[in-house]
Amino acid sequence: MSTVNIYKDNEPKTLSLGINKVLRSTYLLLSATLFFSGVVAAVAMSLNLPSPGIVITLGGYFGLLFLTSKFKNSAVGIACVFALTGFMGYTLGPILNTYLSLANGGQIVMMAMAGTGTIFLGLSGYAISSRKNFSFIGGFVVVGIVVAFIAGLAAVFLEIPSLSLAVSAMFVLLMGGLILYETSNIIHGGETNYIMATVTLYVSIFNLFTSLLHLLGATSSNE
Repeated sequence: MSTVNIYKDNEPKTLSLGINKVLRSTYLLLSATLFFSGVVAAVAMSLNLPSPGIVITLGGYFGLLFLTSKFKNSAVGIACVFALTGFMGYTLGPILNTYLSLANGGQIVMMAMAGTGTIFLGLSGYAISSRKNFSFIGGFVVVGIVVAFIAGLAAVFLEIPSLSLAVSAMFVLLMGGLILYETSNIIHGGETNYIMATVTLYVSIFNLFTSLLHLLGATSSNE
């Protein structure tokens, strides 16, 4: 198989053209879905659309995620990805309006965006350049996400602000781990489907951004 040479510390390393294609396709689709999601969020904000609520949000997310997984090997899968990310963009619109209504809301949103971009690019760049295998953190990340998800639901239904903040802090760490894991999974050939890779990275970025928003908003309100 043809290979592309990558050099680190004067030692040649190789990345197969097949894996390189998956990585490139993933980032192209991820860029497109992030842009689309941002446009939908902006429309939801401008129309001041209401939040769909936790039940519809979870139902829409898991339903569209199931369809994306089912059709991941066909062109329909790409349509499902845009449906999923567009739906998540819609849920983000009311959240952003809530933060922008604060006195320093614009600053909070910009800081969350900058933090999300810095973390994603930094961790992805490190995984690609170092070519370290982060598969060993996969189990920890999955278990952590399940625990944090359940704790997040408890925080919502029991109305415990401190637990909600703790969950957001957990998600920042877990999404960072998921970015490392998925990027490593792609370059080491563990993930060969760019549609599912895109979904994983998009969800990581979305949760990272909303978690940072929550933490920064809480910090700002306490000052």
